[in-house]
Amino acid sequence: AMEGQQVAVVVPTTLLARQHFRVFSQRFEDFPVRVAQLSRLVSQKDVNTTKAGLEDGTVDIVIGTHALLGKDIQFQRLGLLIIDEEQHFGVKHKEKIKKLRDNIHVLTLTATPIPRTLQFSLMAARDLSLITTPPPNRHPIETSVIRFDSNLISQSIRYEMDRGGQVFFVNNKIQNIEEISNLIQNLVPESRIAVAHGRLNGKTLESLMIKFINKEFDVLVSTTIIESGLDVPNANTIFINNANHFGLSDLHQMRGRVGRSNKKAFCYLITPEYSNMTDEAKKRITALDYYSELGSGFNIAMKDLEIRGAGDLLG
Repeated sequence: AMEGQQVAVVVPTTLLARQHFRVFSQRFEDFPVRVAQLSRLVSQKDVNTTKAGLEDGTVDIVIGTHALLGKDIQFQRLGLLIIDEEQHFGVKHKEKIKKLRDNIHVLTLTATPIPRTLQFSLMAARDLSLITTPPPNRHPIETSVIRFDSNLISQSIRYEMDRGGQVFFVNNKIQNIEEISNLIQNLVPESRIAVAHGRLNGKTLESLMIKFINKEFDVLVSTTIIESGLDVPNANTIFINNANHFGLSDLHQMRGRVGRSNKKAFCYLITPEYSNMTDEAKKRITALDYYSELGSGFNIAMKDLEIRGAGDLLG
């Protein structure tokens, strides 16, 4: 941006776009660059102003959802494209992104690389950098595999609330999500609980998430919609119900919603007895538990895969 080029940051969700916009605006407030955002939650007047700014070059950095990939978006001098949470973009979006890529630099960010990206890196078609060192004052997330234990759940929620924190409770079945919310309310009557899932109206969902970020709720009972890079430093306990039904990358992404401050964070994987799980589910749960004990999570796994070579990795 300081060299006179434009930067586009593409993210998968409107909430993440808003969070990035806020952080970028704070970081660059002392620099002579103009930061803008584009998503369905931005007013039409601001959308038109941003589009005009991209076309005439007065907007230096733009952060947005796939709305940035529309045919009506014209950049004057795009120099860098940053794709955050790459694993959430489908083939159609990537085809649109390719059309933006002539003679520009591309930086892809992800905590759970997709096999195609890993293959490119192994073929030396794409440079790969691993960030294996956590930020200062970060603690490893303590991960525990538990049964659905009402006493443990209520104690853990109260512990988090007593230290001024908040709790995620992931339940990926919309059919019984209200039932789970009522159960938690009965276990911890003093808690303020919100329920969030993908069937809610977009603006309602956005409003709920913003209220949670602003600490108006203690517990957010939700589906996996929270996994797309949501940044809530005050939330440092997460329960994942029926964790045996999730893939390793999903579990890693959801666990990554906590431990984003200098507080000790806790992740509870709620599963049935090991004897009632499939062999594949046992492997996933055991792998996440094992790598969390090493303290660096998925990055350690990535290093293992890199050392073992392309054959094992692609297999």
